[in-house]
Amino acid sequence: MRSIISLLFVFTMLTFISSCKTKINKEAVKEEIFKTEKAFEAATKSIGVAEAFGEFADDSAVIIRGENNLIKGKAAIKQYYEENTAKNAEVSWAPDFIEVSDDGTLGYTYGKYTWKSADSFGKTTESKGIFHTVWKRQADGSWKYVWD
Repeated sequence: MRSIISLLFVFTMLTFISSCKTKINKEAVKEEIFKTEKAFEAATKSIGVAEAFGEFADDSAVIIRGENNLIKGKAAIKQYYEENTAKNAEVSWAPDFIEVSDDGTLGYTYGKYTWKSADSFGKTTESKGIFHTVWKRQADGSWKYVWD
């Protein structure tokens, strides 16, 4: 009899605990990520592309640039942009789609971007494309990208 009571108690507690999970407001989390995307874009204009890509990167972030070229880590990403044509670059983008995990700790976006850069002669080139970014909530509640 005690084992049945113990099993019922454990079952009741597990049911109670699983029903107490905090439900997140996915739309509110999507809005947080959207605002982070726009703050990131604004930072490229105010502090520069290299600084912005460094500031919004998680310490373990990875970006892919060129043909299968992975750049790993916040410091390496910032260095990549400092050493390339990003000093004279302007970038703009907006997410067309945002999704978040059920627990609100990860999200991803995709959309269109425009990249403009000037060469040493002042000639401006423009390229357009599609971006995909994976965002991770930090311990302080902010969002940093882990993949771009």
